[in-house]
Amino acid sequence: MLDVKNGDLSVSEAMQSLSILPFEDIGFAKVDHHRDLRTGFPEVVYGPGKTVQQLVDIARSINNVSSKLLITRVEYQAYEAIKAVMPDAQYNEIAKAIIVGMDGQKRKLDGISVVAAGTSDIPVAEEAALTAELIGNEVDRIWDVGIAGLHRLLSYLPALQESRVIVAVAGMEGALPSLVGGLVTCPVIAVPTSVGYGANLQGLSALLAMLNACSPGISVVNIDNGFGAGYLAGMINSMVDRRNQS
Repeated sequence: MLDVKNGDLSVSEAMQSLSILPFEDIGFAKVDHHRDLRTGFPEVVYGPGKTVQQLVDIARSINNVSSKLLITRVEYQAYEAIKAVMPDAQYNEIAKAIIVGMDGQKRKLDGISVVAAGTSDIPVAEEAALTAELIGNEVDRIWDVGIAGLHRLLSYLPALQESRVIVAVAGMEGALPSLVGGLVTCPVIAVPTSVGYGANLQGLSALLAMLNACSPGISVVNIDNGFGAGYLAGMINSMVDRRNQS
């Protein structure tokens, strides 16, 4: 496969590289190489359900045309296999994610805070933070500030009020985003987690609580969807930054 990341292609090489756009058929998957051109970020790989070899093949395909790669929800075994063919790959043990391209970013935008209600919510919150960082943002991580100890959250109020967008991650009754939303002027992205005892219904109770939040300015992503929240936060932050520069 042709590496087109560094430019200086001949006409024939350029035609070859264009031939795999908008997607490359590798048999078991059709890798969307055109997504980077459309949205500014390559296709993200959801790890569960894929074999290690499938993950390696998909990662290699993406890495041939993009300097960034994100694979979510994978174990260390998959990382070892990908690291063998992509030496610059990194593994985030908390989020269980494989990343390529985190170190090559020249400019990162301030303005995103990711808040986790409890320590058990951190894996989902870290996935959100990691995603936002990979698409070019600085992230302020605020862990273990759930509503059972309101004073913990309030100690971070100045930082929250300076944020452009906040990701609030919570399981149990899912009350944290509503509380945060009543304290700040920026958008809040609520992430319900599957953390909690039986009546939490694997995150359904938190999801419904967030959908019924009293505070305005809150959007809600799916249960445990840290990636979706981090990506949306990055998009919002980028739009705010472009508006401020215009």
